[in-house]
Amino acid sequence: MSQGIVSVAYIGATIMFILALGGLSQPETSRRGNYFGMFGMLLALLATIIGIVSDNYFILFAGIAIGGSIGLLVAKKVKMTQMPELVAILHSLVGLAAVLVGFANFIGHDTGLAGIDKTIHDIETYLGVLIGALTFSGSIVAFLKLSARISGKPMLLPARHWLNLALLIGAIWLGNIFVGQSALGGGSWPLVMMTIIALAFGVHMVMAIGGADMPVVISMLNSYSGWAAAATGFMLNNDLLIVVGALVGSSGAILSYIMCRAMNRKFIAVIAGGFGTSSGAPAAGVEGDAGNIIAIDGAEAADLLLNAKEVMIIPGYGMAVAQAQHTVHEITRKLREKKINVRFAIHPVAGRMPGHMNVLLAEAKVPYDIVFELDEVNDDFPEVDVSLVIGANDIVNPAAQEVPDSPIAGMPVLECWKGKTTIVLKRSMATGYAGVDNPLFYKENTRMLFGDARESLDGVLKNLD
Repeated sequence: MSQGIVSVAYIGATIMFILALGGLSQPETSRRGNYFGMFGMLLALLATIIGIVSDNYFILFAGIAIGGSIGLLVAKKVKMTQMPELVAILHSLVGLAAVLVGFANFIGHDTGLAGIDKTIHDIETYLGVLIGALTFSGSIVAFLKLSARISGKPMLLPARHWLNLALLIGAIWLGNIFVGQSALGGGSWPLVMMTIIALAFGVHMVMAIGGADMPVVISMLNSYSGWAAAATGFMLNNDLLIVVGALVGSSGAILSYIMCRAMNRKFIAVIAGGFGTSSGAPAAGVEGDAGNIIAIDGAEAADLLLNAKEVMIIPGYGMAVAQAQHTVHEITRKLREKKINVRFAIHPVAGRMPGHMNVLLAEAKVPYDIVFELDEVNDDFPEVDVSLVIGANDIVNPAAQEVPDSPIAGMPVLECWKGKTTIVLKRSMATGYAGVDNPLFYKENTRMLFGDARESLDGVLKNLD
């Protein structure tokens, strides 16, 4: 295959990836977007294997077979609730690949470059390893937090900002040494030292970020993995990797900005760690009087829904954990059959990653036209008869507006307490992922339905007939 045909195939693959990003921006077109991405990757692989690779085919196909088998197995076994963890661990593999390619490029390949070209190539290698190592270790910590293997609370070390600054200065200093020594045929020790620093920085950066900021962390690591891929493309002189990496990196950065805006947060504040706190543990907020809690059962919740004209369903991570989305769909179908207007209100950071709730609802075949974003329905709550909050906490917390010194003060939330009645499904009175107590639970128009979300909703469903 000539180089011209390879270039045309790469252009086609790039177009497919752009169409994939466009498709993934809306739930209605997300399936089509996935198909575009899959076809683009297949086209890129075939063009690379046929037109560029000239040796070591056995190793190549063995690697594809092993990686493809692992991917297929994981895709079949992973639960929808584990998607955030899966995304985080896949980001780590992109970062690790960038590190390994960078070292292989430095150790085993004579580029034949000299002068300024050699300097530019060395900088590309150094940055690729730096971004890759940071992405790898940061994604591993994100995976451990999301899977509850370690605490989701921020670990805020004394003088942590000075520590981050020292690590940055150290990486820049080592980079200068690396470029100078590489020109003379050396440079291995500063590259290794920088890799250790980048790994430590990735761990420290994500450990310092609280649970409520995890959606931003996921999109941020997505951006980092894209830039790591782009750096790998520069090292390998592969135009497609550069373009695709830049697409992923820039889209991840834009998504991170959108997530931060949705939480009224500054991106630098998120990276600095701790959801609005200055100590190692998030503030607990204002605790309510347990005597004000009004608990109900499934039958009472069903009666409230049947007597309503406007119902707003607010899903959260608790719905994902309980795998209750299919029961929610059945409840929605029955209520709509009784001419009750049902809508879904989705907070941008509901769940553990951007779009988490949309994916779950789409899996349960909830109609797209009744699923709305926060800014589309937040003003409608005074006209809502019943808001059904399923396993959500921080995104419906009035403390964001009512408690000035709350850790989540200023964060836009779904104002369900302004409706006539709010039914909250929770296992217990425990705080959400941000560790902030929720005054919503103690309000006069709030009813608490305790228990596993799916079991509670099954009870509600049985009483809707």
